[in-house]
Amino acid sequence: MKRTFILALLSVITGYWAVAKEYKFSSPDNKISVTINVGADIKWSATIEGKEVINNSKIAMMLVNGRVLGENEKVTKVSLSKLNDIIRPVVANKRSEIKDNCNILTISFNSGFSLQFRAYDDGVAYRFETSFKDDITIKNEVSEYAFPAGSHSWYPLESSFMSHNERTFIYSSLDTIAKKHLASLPTLFQVNGVDVLVTESDIEDYPGMWLIGGGSGKISGIWSKYPDTEKLTRDRDLFVTSTKDYIAKTKGTRTFPWRAFVIAQNDVKLIESDLVYKLAPPNKIEDTKWIKPGHVAWDWWNANNLYGVDFRAGINNDTYKYYIDFASKNGIEYVILDEGWYPLGNVLVSVPGINVPELCKYAESKHVGIILWVVWKTFWDNIDEAIVLYEKWGVKGVKVDFMQRDDQKVVNFYLEAARKTAEHHLLIDFHGAYKPDGLGRTWPNALTREGVKGMENDKWSKDVTPEHDVTLPFTRMIAGPMDYTPGALVNMDKANFTPNFTRPESQGTRAHQVALYVIYESPLQMLADSPSNYMKEQETTDFIVKIPVVWDDILGIDGKVGEYLLLARRSGKDWFVGAITNWTSRDIDLDLSFLPAGSYSMGIFKDGINADRYAGDYKYLKTKVKSGDKMKIHLAPGGGWAARITPE
Repeated sequence: MKRTFILALLSVITGYWAVAKEYKFSSPDNKISVTINVGADIKWSATIEGKEVINNSKIAMMLVNGRVLGENEKVTKVSLSKLNDIIRPVVANKRSEIKDNCNILTISFNSGFSLQFRAYDDGVAYRFETSFKDDITIKNEVSEYAFPAGSHSWYPLESSFMSHNERTFIYSSLDTIAKKHLASLPTLFQVNGVDVLVTESDIEDYPGMWLIGGGSGKISGIWSKYPDTEKLTRDRDLFVTSTKDYIAKTKGTRTFPWRAFVIAQNDVKLIESDLVYKLAPPNKIEDTKWIKPGHVAWDWWNANNLYGVDFRAGINNDTYKYYIDFASKNGIEYVILDEGWYPLGNVLVSVPGINVPELCKYAESKHVGIILWVVWKTFWDNIDEAIVLYEKWGVKGVKVDFMQRDDQKVVNFYLEAARKTAEHHLLIDFHGAYKPDGLGRTWPNALTREGVKGMENDKWSKDVTPEHDVTLPFTRMIAGPMDYTPGALVNMDKANFTPNFTRPESQGTRAHQVALYVIYESPLQMLADSPSNYMKEQETTDFIVKIPVVWDDILGIDGKVGEYLLLARRSGKDWFVGAITNWTSRDIDLDLSFLPAGSYSMGIFKDGINADRYAGDYKYLKTKVKSGDKMKIHLAPGGGWAARITPE
């Protein structure tokens, strides 16, 4: 669009807006339309191809001095602009190039703030921008959403703000969700046959947003108040025992978090969205060559169950040298030392039997890196000394655990921890965490995070079912990478699964576990089972470690939330296809028309003929294919299918 045309358009539209106080604009493809009404209050609505998806949603910000930004406001300026750029992520979760194309509407008010709305082809977002000279204290924010009658939600029900945000998504009618029903983000809504995923991006010096119900299809945002007093239980659970009467005290001139709404006309299009990443601030690390994604051999899930060795397995150097040897032999980039390597309460020393500098030196000789697990509070209390020490030891990263909160105080820990670790060339993986908010774009050393009910739950519950597994890509994963920790090699059908803390197993088939490496995004991707099991099952291991952890492109092919999913990802010239199902056996059609012309070799890892009765049964085979070929994929109950497609 030429500049002269934009200026003429703005002149006409601004004149109209000044009278009507109704402002409309659309996404670049004109499918999504946004309307903002300014009167006694500010409300907005959105449609996609004429279908109403969000209606009369109120926006306001309440300050402790009694001012309410968003009530009886006078518009002083309206501007319409566009963004058309290409983002090249340092760490590519979905794509090595992201098209950042949106239309932007900014409305400024005489009380000293603006609202910026953005309309992308894959969703809508808005945020407050203030320009006050002095600091401000925010009592509350108003973010209300009204959905049409008959709407439903996959609702991650929470019991309190003190949470790991590891939830099961409960399919619910919106009319049944009341004020007592608290949910973390992201939360998925189905409205008029359209998917609307609510989440946020760019949380800085501010608490994270949660949701509560309001009945009659209404949902409201809610935020943790600023902690006043806290109580530490053990070394890790820092409970808020009383709060201030505000949610944030912050700078008067700043931008606030984006309220983001991914909008898709079918379930699989959700999975292709980069909205949260696009809204986040750009990379702040100048030299990023040291940031290396990779697979990780992990000790905690498998309880160090090594066998066929001549040493006592446990928290000791012999055990971790075994992990390092396994990683080196299989091209696995990292080994984690999880809980037990240091005496709890002191992250600056190791327990007897563990010599971290020696392990780092040994690992380096094998081209493997060491990552250390730490409790966040102990780490935070000693962070400046710890990161210098870890860098000296040769450690490559930290896995920081048990934050369990996203009030303003703890949110600021995430940003400071990411910044400080980056200064010392340390990767960081947040566990016990809230959902991703685009931090990995700003601080790409923050490779992944938990905030997901992952496979560790198989050690103590039956919650992580194949249905749960096939819900996560449409819900939690839309916010960003998730450290679900797949890779179980002891696999059980529905009737025979039993939680076992020290000899864990997974629900669903072996091929289901392998397919998760294609479907789930995490630039640090765990191999959760014992190295002894992986070496015994070398064919499975070989297939897993050849699946990349970063990607050049993604294509959602077919799927339905909680039922099944078929998608493809590209790495260089190779394509990988993954499929999973819930406990229902099914056949899915795969059309290879997305492949460029040419001949290809396809390596397939699929459910064995007896996988419905023995979940560990699988078959690996190779075949030749070409673009346009069609094949039928059969999935056993809780099953999976994965393929690597390589040009010949």
